[in-house]
Amino acid sequence: MPMWLQALGWGTLAGGALVLGSAIAWLWKVPSRLVATIMAFGAGVLISALAFELVQEAVDSGGLLPTVIGFLTGAVIFVGSNILLARAGAKHRKRSGQKQPSEKDAPGSGTAIAIGALIDGIPESVVLGVGLVASGTISPAMLAAVFISNVPEGLSSTAGMKKAGRGPAYVFGVWTAIAVLCGLASLLGYAALENAPAALIAFITAIAAGGILAMLADTMIPEAFEEHHNLTGFTTAVGFLTAFTIHRVGG
Repeated sequence: MPMWLQALGWGTLAGGALVLGSAIAWLWKVPSRLVATIMAFGAGVLISALAFELVQEAVDSGGLLPTVIGFLTGAVIFVGSNILLARAGAKHRKRSGQKQPSEKDAPGSGTAIAIGALIDGIPESVVLGVGLVASGTISPAMLAAVFISNVPEGLSSTAGMKKAGRGPAYVFGVWTAIAVLCGLASLLGYAALENAPAALIAFITAIAAGGILAMLADTMIPEAFEEHHNLTGFTTAVGFLTAFTIHRVGG
C-alpha cells in the first residue's frame, strides 16, 4: 500500500474514534463520573505519547533547539486559538455537563465548537503522517494513544452538545467531518515533509506536542476532574502506563 494512502487511512481511523465516542454518548446516557474517568484515562495516554513518541523522538532525531522552539510555538498557537474560540462560546466544548451554551444563548457558538474540536484533533493527526516520514511505518503507540483519547473526547463533547439542545445532524456532521479532515491532516503531514530535513521534522513534531499538551490542560483535564473522586489520579496514571507499555512493546 502506498505510504500516502497509509497516512490517509490511519489518520481517518484515529479520527473515527471521535465518531465512535459521539455515537455512544448520543445513544446512551453515560454517567458523569464514568465520563470523567474515561477522560482521565485518555489524558494519561496522551501525556505518555507526547513525552515518549513525540518530544523524545524529536530531540533524538532533530536536536534540542528545534524541539524547544517548536513545542513553545505549538503551545502558543493552541492557547491563542483557544482564547479566541472561548470568546465565541467554545470554551467548554469538551465538557459533558451543562456548561456548553446553546445557539440561542450564544449565537455562533456551534460553529466555534466545531472549529475548536477540529483544532484539538489536527495536531494528533499530523504527527501520524509525520511519523510515517520519520520511521517508514505507523507508530502503534501513537496510533493507540490518539484513538484511545479520541473516544472520550467525542463522548464528553457530544454529551454536552446534546444537553445544549444541538441535534443529531449537527453533532454527527461535525464529528464525521472532523474524522475526514483528520485523515487529510495526516496525509498532509506525510506529503509536506516526505523529503524534509530532520530538524524541520522535529520542529513540526514538537509543534504538535506543544499543542496537544496545551489542549490537555485547557480542555481534557478539567473535564477529567469535573466529577472529583479518589481514583481520578490513579486512572490517569493507568492511562499513562498503558501508552508507555505499548510504546516499549511496539518499539
